[in-house]
Amino acid sequence: MYDICCIGHITSDKVVNGQNISYQPGGTAWYFSRAVQHLPINYLLVTALAQTEYHYIDELNNKRINVKVQPSTHTVYFENIYGDDPDERTQNVLHKADSFKVEYLKDIQAKVFHLGPLLADDISADIVRILSKKAKISLDVQGYLREVIKGKVYPTQWKDKNDVLPNISILKADVGELRALTGCQTVADGVRQIAGYGVKEIIITNGSKGSVIYAGGNIYDIPAYNPKQTVDATGCGDTYMAGYLYRRVQGEAIASSGRFAAAMAALKMENAGPFYGNEADVIGMIA
Repeated sequence: MYDICCIGHITSDKVVNGQNISYQPGGTAWYFSRAVQHLPINYLLVTALAQTEYHYIDELNNKRINVKVQPSTHTVYFENIYGDDPDERTQNVLHKADSFKVEYLKDIQAKVFHLGPLLADDISADIVRILSKKAKISLDVQGYLREVIKGKVYPTQWKDKNDVLPNISILKADVGELRALTGCQTVADGVRQIAGYGVKEIIITNGSKGSVIYAGGNIYDIPAYNPKQTVDATGCGDTYMAGYLYRRVQGEAIASSGRFAAAMAALKMENAGPFYGNEADVIGMIA
């Protein structure tokens, strides 16, 4: 049995920034997997991509990350175009991968399944319901809140919310996603609404302002740790969740798991690309 199984698409990203164009892998599946590679945990990634991008799988296997691949006609191909303001981004989808199919998942046993959909139809409500009968389900909600129309990414209402949320044990969203999901203007109201569906732990990230975790009627304020330098924030949320779930699977308390996750995300920001550190580095950051 695996401690954690992450399910999500690896993306092939084209990043246009000023006069520079770069190509790199991305997505929750990539950043989460790279974040746990130096942690003592029994881990599996389930992803779907085209054979032309199987070199991403070779790279993960070379880092001793277990991967199960669902063949797909295409790999998710994002084009991210940044203007003068780095917070303003135009996002296009040049290709979509096939949605996940239950036959590739039914024989996998894990303590926690972490779902990282990138688009609304990546992981069906049926798959969530089936997996929830075997293990705890952790969900990064971002993908359910966006859809592709004529190659452009747009916000969308999550039509399967009422079917999926009762099967979720741990949910992660940022402040904007929580507002879109609930319509609530405050984090306190939003997390209480989500908890009403039966979600046990709700994690809301807010960049340099830290994060909050709502569980058992309590709100835990988790401070943000200061990186030595801010180089690359891409994948910080995925790194946070890797750290959080790693500690929770070990039986660590919610607040201390949140601090570990926040420190891990801060360390990730110090370098371009995924998290490169280990558990000792994270503990050092906390100290």
